[in-house]
Amino acid sequence: MTDVHRERIAVPIARPYEPVDAIFAASDRGGGGSARGLAKRCGGRDGGGVESLPEDLEALLTEYGRHLRLGRNRSEHTVRAYLGDARSLMAHLYTRSADSSVRELDLGLLRSWLAELAAKGAARTTMARRASSARTFTAWLTDTGRLSADPGLRLGAPKAHRTLPAVLGRQQAIEAMDAAESGAAQHDPMALRDRLIVELLYATGIRVGELCGLDIDDVDRERRLIRVLGKGNKERSVPFGGPADQAMGEWLHHGRPALATAHSGRALLLGRRGKRLDQRQARTVVHEVVSAIPGAPSIAPHGLRHSAATHLLEGGADLRVVQELLGHASMATTQLYTHVSIERLKKVHDQAHPRA
Repeated sequence: MTDVHRERIAVPIARPYEPVDAIFAASDRGGGGSARGLAKRCGGRDGGGVESLPEDLEALLTEYGRHLRLGRNRSEHTVRAYLGDARSLMAHLYTRSADSSVRELDLGLLRSWLAELAAKGAARTTMARRASSARTFTAWLTDTGRLSADPGLRLGAPKAHRTLPAVLGRQQAIEAMDAAESGAAQHDPMALRDRLIVELLYATGIRVGELCGLDIDDVDRERRLIRVLGKGNKERSVPFGGPADQAMGEWLHHGRPALATAHSGRALLLGRRGKRLDQRQARTVVHEVVSAIPGAPSIAPHGLRHSAATHLLEGGADLRVVQELLGHASMATTQLYTHVSIERLKKVHDQAHPRA
């Protein structure tokens, strides 16, 4: 791994969809049913808070969840998201008629479901994700014989704008890590934990979910490696540098023992009450540390992941090595960070070159 910052850093396939504008042309195409009616009958906005569906639909969702977990090997986070979207879609179907059958799920209903979300102000990224999730669901319904033809094959959705991620500058990253280190100088357990959170996220570029899922047994301090269980339950080993190792040692010797309870298990990082750290707590820590750095962008844990990848590439790391470290299934995802580096290069050139 490239020696950067005191050793700290150790597109979907296109389908022949119909025009996107069709989603927004007529929000009620394929049947009536307002958002108000949906909330009234199904207990929540756009189906997300559905209290109950008919038993056959509930059983269907249970089977779909089992397919996602076992057949598709999806993470629990992904399963929850996909099931939430499928439940929302089934609730939308149910508002059309109490006797609705899943066989009535067609392109018009898929479009009206998305149009209803759009009318509520859903972001383009949300719409794109919901459409993708719906296509996965209808493909499964077709494969299992519940639909004779897959309407999702012709479902369009607004393309999510692929924006350049916000990243910390090199000096800002150093200042953020130094601030966390200073805060942990008195060996307060929470401060020691917070330092390890930001050090590990920046040193390794792992996802926040991967960070929260780490167990003590996943850490090899002798070789400075952590074993990470990523998306699709794919395991990889990621190195970390000296500062992260120092933060790890202080947390394990002084911080974790002070917070651990009988319910802590083997979780590496703990909350104030001794339970495994959750993603919300990790986001709060990163926001508080980074927001104290003058001029730093407002970033979440994923921003430290972006920063780690960008600084690795700027330091000369090979793109395929960065892909492996980040756990990207596709090189196209990793290549986004080369665009970040190019944009930063352009900015420096514009500011520094006399003929820019």
